[in-house]
Amino acid sequence: MIGGRNITKITQFILLGFSDFPRITVMLFVIFLIIYIMTLIWNLSLIALIRMDSHLHTPMYFFLSNLSSIDLCFVTSTAPKMLSNFFQEKQTISYVGCIVQYFIFSTMGLSESCLMTAMAYDRYAAICNPLLYSSIMSPTLCARMVLGSYTAGLIGSLSQICALLQLHFCGPNVIRHFFCDISQLLNLSCTDAFSVQVLLAILTMFFGIVNALAIMLSYGFIVLSIMKISSAKGRSKAFNTCASHLTAVSLFYISGIIVYLSSSSGGSSSFDRFTSVFYTVVIPMLNPLIYSLRNKEIKDARKRLQKKTICCQ
Repeated sequence: MIGGRNITKITQFILLGFSDFPRITVMLFVIFLIIYIMTLIWNLSLIALIRMDSHLHTPMYFFLSNLSSIDLCFVTSTAPKMLSNFFQEKQTISYVGCIVQYFIFSTMGLSESCLMTAMAYDRYAAICNPLLYSSIMSPTLCARMVLGSYTAGLIGSLSQICALLQLHFCGPNVIRHFFCDISQLLNLSCTDAFSVQVLLAILTMFFGIVNALAIMLSYGFIVLSIMKISSAKGRSKAFNTCASHLTAVSLFYISGIIVYLSSSSGGSSSFDRFTSVFYTVVIPMLNPLIYSLRNKEIKDARKRLQKKTICCQ
C-alpha cells in the first residue's frame, strides 16, 4: 500500500528492444550476434595468450587480461537477452532478472572505470620512473589494484541495487530499451526516486569524474616526461606504449558520457538505444583489437604459440 492506495506489484518488465524496427529485425540480429561472437572469441583468445606466454606476465598484460575478463562479463550481462528477444513474441524479463542484470552490468562498468585508472598509473610508472618500474609495480600492488577495482565496482553496484529495491513498481512496465537501464526503471517507479538519483550523481562523480581526472593527471605527467626525451625515436616509442590505452579510455569515456547524458534526460529514442549498443557491445569487442593490432609483444607471442603448436603436431 502506497499513500493509502492498494497497488499491484510488477513481477516482470517488457523490454522494447528494437521491436520498432520490424523490417530490419533479421539484419540487426545477425549484426549483433556476429559482434557478440567476435567479442567472446577475441577477448578469450587474448586472455589465453597472456596466460600461456611467460613473456606477457607483466603488470600491463595482467591488467589487460582483467580488462578482457570484465568486458566478457559486461557484454554477456546484456547481449544474450537482447539477442533472444529478437524473435520472441513476449520480450519480458522478470523483476529479479532485471535487478540481477543491472547488478552485473553496473558492477562490470564501474570496475572497468577503476581498472582504466590503474592502467593509466601503470603507464605513468613505466614512462616517468622506468628504472624503478619493477619495484613500483610489484605483483602485490598489481593484485591489490585489480582487487580494489572489483571491490569498488561491487560496492557501487550494491548501493544502487539496495536503493532500487526500496522502490515500488505498479505499472506501466514497458522498458524502452534492450536491457534494464536504471534511468528507465526510475521513470517506471511509482514512488519517489530522488534518493536514488542523488546516489547516482554521487557515483557518477566518484567513478566518472574522479577516475577521469586521475587518468588525465597521469597522462599530464607522461606527456611532460615524453617531451624531455631528446630523440624523436625515443619519444615515438614512449608514446606508442600509451596510445592503445589512451584510445580505449577515450572510447570508454566519450561513449559513456553520451549514454549518461541521454539517460539523465530520460532518453529512450532509437538513437539512445543504438548509442548504448556501441557502449555495451561494440567497445568490449574493440578493446582487444586496440591493444593487439599494433602491439609487437602480442604479435611475437602469437608467433611463439604458433611455433609450439606446429612442433607439437
